Amino acid sequence: MKNILNKIINRAQLDKAEAYQCMLAIGNGELPDAQTVAIMAGIQMRGLQLDELNGFRQALLELALPIHFDVGDSIDVCGTGGDGKNTFNISTSTAFVLAGMGYKVVKHGNYGVSSLCGSSNVLESLGYTFTNNKDILQRQLDEANICFMHAPLFHPALKAVAPLRKALGIATFFNSMGPLVNPAHPTHQLTGTYSLELAKQYQHVLRADRENFTVLHGMDGYDELTFIGVTRILGKERDELVGNSPLQSEIKLTNISGGDTVTDSAKILVNLLQGIGTEQQNTVLAGNVALALQTFNPQKDFASAFAEAHDAVLSGRAIHHLKKISA
Repeated sequence: MKNILNKIINRAQLDKAEAYQCMLAIGNGELPDAQTVAIMAGIQMRGLQLDELNGFRQALLELALPIHFDVGDSIDVCGTGGDGKNTFNISTSTAFVLAGMGYKVVKHGNYGVSSLCGSSNVLESLGYTFTNNKDILQRQLDEANICFMHAPLFHPALKAVAPLRKALGIATFFNSMGPLVNPAHPTHQLTGTYSLELAKQYQHVLRADRENFTVLHGMDGYDELTFIGVTRILGKERDELVGNSPLQSEIKLTNISGGDTVTDSAKILVNLLQGIGTEQQNTVLAGNVALALQTFNPQKDFASAFAEAHDAVLSGRAIHHLKKISA
């Protein structure tokens, strides 16, 4: 491990095998906290490389609690976080709208680390009980079209480093790993990243691992489609830009804030799923749902997908799917 630490400190890249061994050591609790923090900070300062991403991912998936659901096509909607924008829980909202439209969603998520309120924070506040019991999760998927996989219950390595990540309070390469290590291996994926370089790395990794996927990066630093500035959209055969809102309403960060507390975030989520969000919130949510629809049907144009998604958002059907799994 000393050799790996020296490479990181000297801004040298780890090869895939070194990254794999490094993550195994972290996940098995073999490293002192100081060394783990040094690895996280060092890699964050110089930037995660593709071989490292692949090596870390391989180790995390091997260390994970395996689980398989009896389901056909399914999707994970999970961003990296780490953009520091404190938007409302866009991915979580998107997941429930998709469930309301009949799509199967196997959502992977965690507590917020560099943000106020992650998907786990908001769902826990609304009464959802985290579990890794396969029968319970399968029943939720059957009855509500959605189940939630709280990452620390499936990834011992993520649980072990959670206090260190929280103490650091900044995005680390573990933010980059979360969306790539869903142990249920959904067939489709919609994910956003806080950097364009990471989005391109995701595109490379997911090409070999998903039936179809969409990776996005807001060029103003967002890890979701916000219609604030231009968003780069990448897929198996896709590389394009999405600009202004289809409804031509100006959207600012203040319009899509997640609030100052977990309670604020939960209220926004519930309002959105009931179809009573603000115009700007509904527009942003519909845009992300539209990208998910295109992930399932790449031939669908964005305007049509957005119109379908916007109708689904305003219908309020999604709230019933939240209630089914959090009762």
